Amino acid sequence: MNIGKPGDTTGTQSSATRMRRGATMNIGKLSDADARAILREESLGRLGCIASGWPYVVPVNYFFDGKDIYIHTLPGKKLDALRANPRVCLQVDEIKDSYNWRSVIAYGTFEEVSSEDTQEKILTKLYSRLPHMTPVESKLVQGMTGTVVFRIKVEDVTGMAEEW
Repeated sequence: MNIGKPGDTTGTQSSATRMRRGATMNIGKLSDADARAILREESLGRLGCIASGWPYVVPVNYFFDGKDIYIHTLPGKKLDALRANPRVCLQVDEIKDSYNWRSVIAYGTFEEVSSEDTQEKILTKLYSRLPHMTPVESKLVQGMTGTVVFRIKVEDVTGMAEEW
């Protein structure tokens, strides 16, 4: 989706001003390329899975290599849920304001990364993209004690956007 056209000044006005002046709302599906670009650009998403028969959604830091989504975690409810039911989704969004947003959901299958070399490479990539990780997380990159690295084998990506 495209915000405005060359010479269009609506991009500099607030959403409320554009609505009062009768600006056109565009809402629709994102192309696969646009949806995957959002996955590549962002680093915070919401992981959806089933825990004890109930929907369970938690925020996670991640990175997308164009094919798979990589996440790390410590043992607990999230990991137990993923091991019990590996069908998952990751929701990611870009929100400028209430009237200008893009949202993507990637659907796939949870798979633990068992190779220590691969885990270390993934954690290093994750840490380089996310310098704001907590001290605990940054120590896990070096020591990896208790850390579980996993991927979501992406099978489908969908996206929607609204722009004024």
